[in-house]
Amino acid sequence: MVGSWGCWRGGGAPSARMCSNDSEEDMFGDYDSFYGNDSLMAQVDDIEHKYLQDKNMDVKTAGEIILGNLQSGVHQKEQDNFSASQNVVLLKSDQEGAFQVHDSDPADGNQKLTESALDDLPSSQLLYFEKMDELSASRTSALSKGRDECVNSFSDKIRDPLSFYAGAEHRNRPTDSSSHSKCILFKPESLKDHLKSAMTGNARAQTLQVSKTKQLKEAVLSEEIFVARKAIESSSLDIGPFYGLPSKVKDLFRQLRGIETLYEWQHDCLMLESLQQRKNLIYSLPTSGGKTLVAEIIILQELLCRQKDVLMILPYVAIVQEKVRGLSSFGVELGFLVEEYAGSKGRFPPIRRRVKKSLYIATIEKGHALVNSLIETERIDDLGLVVVDELHMLGAGSRGAVLEITLAKLLYTSKKTQIIGMSATLNNVGDLQKFLQAKYYTNNFRPVELKEYIKIRDTIYAVDSKTQNGFAFSRVLNFKYSSNLEKADPDHIIALVTEVIPKYSCLVFCPTKKNCENVASMVCKYLKKEFRVHKEKEKEDLIKNLKSIGNGTVCPVLKQTIPFGIAYHHSGLTNDERKSIEEAYSAGVLCVLACTATLAAGVNLPARRVILRAPYVGNDFLKKNQYKQMAGRAGRAGIDSAGESILIVQEKDKHLVQDLVHSPLENCYSNLLQELTKGIQSLLLSLVGLKIAVTHEEVDNFMCCTLLGVQQQLLSKEKSLTEIVKDGLENLIEKGLLKGRISEKDHNSKSTLTITPLGKATYKGSIDLAYCNILYRDLKKGLEGLVLESNLHLLYLSTPYDMTSTCSPDWMIYLRQFNQLSAAEQKVADIVGVPESFITKKASGQAIRKNMDDAVVNRFYLTFVLYALLKETNIWSVSEKFNLSRGYVQNLLSSAASFASCLLHFCEELEEFWVYKALLIELTKQLTYCVKTELIPLMEVAGVLEARAKQLYNAGYKTLAHLANANPETLVRMIEHLSRRQAKQIISSAKMLLSEKAEALQEEVEELVKVPTDIPGTH
Repeated sequence: MVGSWGCWRGGGAPSARMCSNDSEEDMFGDYDSFYGNDSLMAQVDDIEHKYLQDKNMDVKTAGEIILGNLQSGVHQKEQDNFSASQNVVLLKSDQEGAFQVHDSDPADGNQKLTESALDDLPSSQLLYFEKMDELSASRTSALSKGRDECVNSFSDKIRDPLSFYAGAEHRNRPTDSSSHSKCILFKPESLKDHLKSAMTGNARAQTLQVSKTKQLKEAVLSEEIFVARKAIESSSLDIGPFYGLPSKVKDLFRQLRGIETLYEWQHDCLMLESLQQRKNLIYSLPTSGGKTLVAEIIILQELLCRQKDVLMILPYVAIVQEKVRGLSSFGVELGFLVEEYAGSKGRFPPIRRRVKKSLYIATIEKGHALVNSLIETERIDDLGLVVVDELHMLGAGSRGAVLEITLAKLLYTSKKTQIIGMSATLNNVGDLQKFLQAKYYTNNFRPVELKEYIKIRDTIYAVDSKTQNGFAFSRVLNFKYSSNLEKADPDHIIALVTEVIPKYSCLVFCPTKKNCENVASMVCKYLKKEFRVHKEKEKEDLIKNLKSIGNGTVCPVLKQTIPFGIAYHHSGLTNDERKSIEEAYSAGVLCVLACTATLAAGVNLPARRVILRAPYVGNDFLKKNQYKQMAGRAGRAGIDSAGESILIVQEKDKHLVQDLVHSPLENCYSNLLQELTKGIQSLLLSLVGLKIAVTHEEVDNFMCCTLLGVQQQLLSKEKSLTEIVKDGLENLIEKGLLKGRISEKDHNSKSTLTITPLGKATYKGSIDLAYCNILYRDLKKGLEGLVLESNLHLLYLSTPYDMTSTCSPDWMIYLRQFNQLSAAEQKVADIVGVPESFITKKASGQAIRKNMDDAVVNRFYLTFVLYALLKETNIWSVSEKFNLSRGYVQNLLSSAASFASCLLHFCEELEEFWVYKALLIELTKQLTYCVKTELIPLMEVAGVLEARAKQLYNAGYKTLAHLANANPETLVRMIEHLSRRQAKQIISSAKMLLSEKAEALQEEVEELVKVPTDIPGTH
C-alpha cells in the first residue's frame, strides 16, 4: 500500500524566553530544554560521549539512536493527531531502521491541524541527521540506502512544505548558512552546540506569511500525488491511499457527496487489470448502480497522477451543466480546471495550459468539435482519457452517428488516449467491444432491490419469468372508488399514488406532455385536504419562486397542483421552472411528478414508486431500454429498502407487454448510413479536411475501424462498404466540398482528395451538410444589403434551419408582428423573400397563386419570436404573444445560440464573410443568456439561471469575483430558496470560472513574452 506523507506528531510550541539581544549566547542563555525538559541536552551529551568512546560503533546506528531519543523527547508531552484526511508518518528506530507508515485513527478524524505542527522539529535539526546519513552512505546496505532517500525526502518536505513534485522549484526560505557548515559529524563542535546553533537559525528565520497548516496540507497532497503518479507509471497494481489518489480525494467525496465507502463492484472494477494497463473499457450496470463514481475516480487519476487532460461526453446540456457544478468543487480543491462545452459554450481549440490540466465536460456535438480541433492542432495526445456516459446512445439517430464518428477518430489518431464507456442498457456488447477494442465488465448490482409489476384493471401482477405467462398474481387494489372517480381515473392512478405519498415519493411517466398536465390536475382534484398540510410553507415558497421566475405569472396547472405536493415535468417548462421543480422534489416538498420519458434519461430524480401510465412514448410502443430506464428510477439508495415499478396495461396490449418485459435489450446499431448528411458524408468530409485519410484507400481503411465497419455484414447485399464510401466521396465533390477524382480502378493511391474552403468551413462550423450550400447562399445574399438598423436581419441568418419543419405560423400574429416593424426592418422581409402581400393574403384567408418557400416563411416567423425575446428578455410574455409553449420558445432560443456559435466558426474560415465575425460574437452572447447585460457575468457560472442571477445581483453580488469570494452562510441568508449545498456549488463554480479566465490570460501573457526559437541570425 502506497503510504501518504504526514508530519511529526508533537506537543505545543516551545515557550522560548524573549530577549532583546540577537547573539547566539544570549538568545537561549542557559535554557537547554525543548519543552521544559532540562534533562534533554544532558541526554544528548551522554549519547554523543558514548558514541565517541566506541569507535567501532556504526555511524548510522548512532544517528538512529539520536533520532529515536530526540523523538521521544519531542513526544513526552501531549500527542496530537491531525487531520483524518492525511495519514501520519512516524519515524522509529527499530532493528531494521526502516520507515513505518501508520494510518491515523479514524476516531481522531475531526481534529484540526495545529499551527505548531512544523515547530516540533526545526528544519536544521533534520538537516543534521541528513548530513550524518550522507557521511555513512558508503557503509550502508541497499536497504539502508533506500531508507536514506526516504529520510532525505521527508526532511525536504519539512524544510520546504510548499515544494510540489520531485524536481519542482523550491521557494526561497532563509536558513542559517552556519548550520550547513557545522553539520559534519567529525567537526570538533559538540552536538549540544550544534542544536543551539540550529535553533538560533530557526529563530532568526523569516516568518512565512502563508499559514503553516496550509503549507503542510499542500505538502502532504503534493507528496501523495507524486507517489500515486509513480505507482501508476510503474503499472503496479499497488494502489495509493485512495486508488492511487491523495487521501484528500476520499475526504472530498465524503464532504461533498456523503460517500463513505465504495460498493464492492466499484472496488472490483477500479482494480481490474485492464484498467491498470490502460486498456479501453466498457462497463454496464442497472440504473442507480453507482457507475458515475467509478468514472470520476478514473478521471481524477488521469488529471492528477498522469497529468493529462480528460474529455467527458454526456448526452444532454442539462446533465453537462449539472456535472460542471458537481466537479468544480473538486477542481478548486485539487488544482485542475473544469471547462463546459455545451450549447454555445466552449473554445476551439481549447487553450493549451502549461500548469493545470483540464476536464472538458461536453455534449455529444461539442465533444466531436473539440476532438476535431485537437486533431487539427496535433494535440490529440494531450487527451489522456475520454469517458462516454450512456454509451447506448451510439444507436440513437444522428446524435449516435456523431458519437460514433468522434470515437472512431480517437481510436484511429491516438494510441495514447484511453476510452471508457458506460451504460445501463447494452445488449450486443461484442460489436461495441470490437469497435472500441475494449474489455467488458458487467454486474447486476443495484443498491436497492427493484420489484417490477404490471396492473391490468384493478389487479396487480408481479413480473416473474418463472411462471408460464411471465406474470404472477400479487394483489387486488384496495381503494374505494365512487362512480365519478372511476370515470375520472379509470387507471386507478390515485389509488397507486396515495399508497406511498406524502411519506414517500412517486414518479408517474406519461406518454405525452399534455397527459402529464392532465394527470397532475386529476390527481390533486381528488386528494383529501390533509395532503395540503404537508410542508405547506415550503410549497407556498415554491409558488412564490415560480411567480418571480415568470415575472408575476405562474402556470395555472402548477398553481393548482403544487399545494398538494404534485407538479408536472416536461420540455414545456422553462429551464428556471424545471430546476425549481427538481430541487423541490429532491427536498421532499413535492412528492409526485407527472413526467415524460426524458426525465428518466436526464436528471437523476429517483422515487420509492414509479408508475408508467401506458406502455407508449408519444404514439410509439415502449422500447425495452426506455422501460428499463424508467423502471430503474425506482428505489433511492440509503432511503428505501426496495423500489417498485408498476406498468399500467390495457387488455389489448397485454401480449405486447409480455414480450416487452421479458425480451432482451435492443441491439445498438450504427447510424452512419441512416443519417446521411450528419453521418457518413459528414465523416468523409472531416476525414479529408483533417488529413486523417486523403485517398479512397485510406478512407476505406478508416471505415473498417467504425462501428459500421464492424457491423458491415448487416449492410444490404446491393452495395459494399467500399461502394458506399465511393458514392459518398463523389457526392461531396459534386456539392463543391471536396476536390479530386475518384478513380474507377480500385484504390488508385495517386488520386489525392483535398477539401475546398466551403468544405472546411462546413466541418469546422459543425454545419449539417443538408444546409451548408443554402447557408452559403443566404450569407452571400446578406452581404449585398445587410440591414443593420436592428439585429433582425442577422437574427434571420442565425435562425436554425432544422426547426422550420416544426413551425406552424399563426398568420394573424405574423401580420401583427410585421406591421410593428420599421420601414428598414420591413425591407429585410423583402430581401429574405417574405413580401407583405403574401402575409396579408394568408392572414385574410385568400388564395395564393405564387409558390412560396415554406422553409423561408417559417424561418422568418421564428426570427420574429427571437427578435421579441431579445427585446423583452421574457420567455413568458413572448410565448403568450406567439401562442407557443414556454418550453418551445426556450428550446428555440438555445438552438439559435448554438447555431449562431456554429455560424461564427463557419464565417471565420471564409474570408469573404469577415464582416459577420464581430457581429456574430455579440449576437451569440445575447442569444446564450437573453438577459439584461448586467446579469451576463453571473449567468456564465454553471447552474446560475436568470431568476437566480437576478436574486444575486439585487443582493449585491454583481461580478464573478463577488461570487467567487462569497461566504456560503451569508449567501444562504441573503438569497431566498437557496440551500447550503447549492450555495457551495455556486461559489465553487464561480471560483473555477475565475481561475480558468485568469489561467487563460496568464497563458496569453507567457505566449507574448516567450522568446522565439527561430530569430534570424541566432543559429
